[in-house]
Amino acid sequence: MANITDNTATQVATGAVIKAVIQVNAALIGNIKVIDDTSGTTANVATITDPTVGTRYEYYNLANGLRVIASTNCNITASAIQSIGR
Repeated sequence: MANITDNTATQVATGAVIKAVIQVNAALIGNIKVIDDTSGTTANVATITDPTVGTRYEYYNLANGLRVIASTNCNITASAIQSIGR
């Protein structure tokens, strides 16, 4: 799990991810890129634009990892479940 508060790339998980969750803790003007990989900056899962506080996004079956990049300072929590029971 990672609490993300700036616009750097954050590698949340490496390897297969069963379920990824992005929780928006404070509204932001900008976007959040969700990437199924361990490198790169091109969103291949989703681009979340101008999310409001309390919004929760769920993504399933990522093959390579969970990488999150916010375009501006933010307050989001990203988590990944990589196997049953974790």
